[in-house]
Amino acid sequence: MRIISGTHKGKRLTAPKNLPVRPTTDFAKEGLFNILHHRLDMYESTVLDLFSGTGNIAYECASRGAERVTAVDGHYGCAKFISETAEQLDFDIVSIKSDVFKYLNKTKEQFSFIFADPPYNFEVEQLSTIVKIIFENNLLKEEGFLIIEHTKHTDLSAVPHFEESRKYGGSVFSFFPK
Repeated sequence: MRIISGTHKGKRLTAPKNLPVRPTTDFAKEGLFNILHHRLDMYESTVLDLFSGTGNIAYECASRGAERVTAVDGHYGCAKFISETAEQLDFDIVSIKSDVFKYLNKTKEQFSFIFADPPYNFEVEQLSTIVKIIFENNLLKEEGFLIIEHTKHTDLSAVPHFEESRKYGGSVFSFFPK
């Protein structure tokens, strides 16, 4: 994986082989950040990266100047890798080892941008629960939005707050604005 833009543009990162992850491809990530460039001032943003895995999206946001990035993953090895990598890159990323659903139900913070990349085998009902908790707990700032990455075989258009989706290869990004 590599950081596409910002202070660490072109930096390649290698995650340990034993992590249970499926990092967002560079192709999909580049498409995502082209969209974000027009919707979000990264320099003033607070970002929540759910099911963070290797921290791919968190590093990209930090490199592009996000004010604060929080990365949440339930796997100890993932949280540790993100924390260590953030320290090496001098990124202000808070890495939290927690079940994502428990974290969403207890946090009181609000974010400009929430990115969720749950396992591709999540059912629409599980993905809908993520949206529901975020909106019911008011975790998005005004004009903030949630993006969920999922497989092209999943349709989230009937989920409340859905705005649009964009497809990049086998990945789809569904947008849920406040």
